[in-house]
Amino acid sequence: MTQKINDLRDRMIVALDVPTVWDAYRIVSTLGDGASFYKIGYRLAFAGGLDLARQLVTEGKKVFLDLKLHDIGNTVTEGVDSLTKLGVTFLTVHAYPLTMRGAVEGRGEAALKLLAVTALTSYDDGDLKDAGYRLAVRDLVRLRAQQARSAGVDGIVCSAAETELVRDVIGPDMVIVTPGIRPAGSAVGDQKRTLTPAEAIRAGADHLVVGRPIIRAADPRAAAAAVMDEIAGAA
Repeated sequence: MTQKINDLRDRMIVALDVPTVWDAYRIVSTLGDGASFYKIGYRLAFAGGLDLARQLVTEGKKVFLDLKLHDIGNTVTEGVDSLTKLGVTFLTVHAYPLTMRGAVEGRGEAALKLLAVTALTSYDDGDLKDAGYRLAVRDLVRLRAQQARSAGVDGIVCSAAETELVRDVIGPDMVIVTPGIRPAGSAVGDQKRTLTPAEAIRAGADHLVVGRPIIRAADPRAAAAAVMDEIAGAA
């Protein structure tokens, strides 16, 4: 592991990919002390999730705000400056140089950590070609990681399958967060570049984002505990 994480539970980030704050808080209540870190993405953020983020922080939870900001530099700067007031731990921006530099300026001296998204885990080489890129996924991830390091952000969001590649580029001090984690036997769904929790930890990931395998499980608390067992065994 490349950074000190005081609570092993912080290595698992539970994605609250649900439509309402009520649904999200029901999951948080169900998991109890079995989880300490939660991700709030677009869907929930636009349905009251920013207020939920404040509430979770006051309750001692950590929050990963996954908004994937991308705009002209000044707009990103102003948006990030506003978001520093929430007290969340992580915020994502797309790994475009001007966007990342704007985010770093907006963050200033706040404790908020900025994560740059390289290539979405639902993308493969064909998807990038359709979007107009001439690079393969791994080449784009490598380029974005280099640009993120130069821009001064705190970490990278990438597929667990690219963790070793990214670590070689960014060195030991930046954070790597990996979505698209699927425990053995879980459905892959719309993700195209996945690993199990144990595989991702062994590859060098610092934090794993796990959503559907936990929140859609018949017993979410048991599912979260199983993921934590894999993390603990591999850490």
